[in-house]
Amino acid sequence: MQIVQAIMRLFEIHSRRFETIIQPRNVALAYFRSDSISPDIGDHETDHPEIRNSPKNFEFISACTPEISEQILKDMIVIDDFLSESEEKSLLEEAESQIQRVRYENEENWDNAIIGYRETERKNWNSENKKILKRVRDLAFPPGVSQLVNVHILDLAKDGYIKPHVDSVRFCGDTIAGLSLLSSSVMRLVHESQKDPVIDILLKRRSLYIMKGIARYEYTHEILKGNQSVFKREIVERDRRISLIFRNEPDEE
Repeated sequence: MQIVQAIMRLFEIHSRRFETIIQPRNVALAYFRSDSISPDIGDHETDHPEIRNSPKNFEFISACTPEISEQILKDMIVIDDFLSESEEKSLLEEAESQIQRVRYENEENWDNAIIGYRETERKNWNSENKKILKRVRDLAFPPGVSQLVNVHILDLAKDGYIKPHVDSVRFCGDTIAGLSLLSSSVMRLVHESQKDPVIDILLKRRSLYIMKGIARYEYTHEILKGNQSVFKREIVERDRRISLIFRNEPDEE
């Protein structure tokens, strides 16, 4: 009996290496399943950047109570200019070398949450980039929190977009962090059940966002299409966008 259980457990582990995140309303977000271990991010000492979240990055489209606004600004953090131009270039070079072998996907996958994209994961980065990624991990996740070791690389075409979805709790934990490379974009949060409030968030090129709490669990998030990419009545020019996404381990329960 123990041998059978061991074989079944081994099959379960390997079958989850490449899975689809099932979202509410049959919307799916496909990505490569990371190894379930804590990342080796080195012992380099780095200065932790100050969290400079600001209401200027947020546009509350519909009426919102002060309490909800305050909670959103606490649970959805956007840090402008987190990366320097040279740091962005360094990360892009390594991400491009990994993703150039992957083809773009589009409407062929009818239930996919992303249209016009390609994606992969990378575990091993050069020493300089590891320092940058460690800065993200140190800021986004509390000490001792087990993180998914691989960085998810998502390449969104100029005409691509991400549909409203909530990342499944089966495959990632309570915090999601993302670096925005190559292009600015507008992320929209919508309360999943009440459909109100609606909050637009400006994600500038080279910025970092950290999503947790109610922003993570109670709101869908999406990246708006190019013809909808407007923030505070100003057009936000969309181009090809690469995001590097970090997640922690899901709860064991």
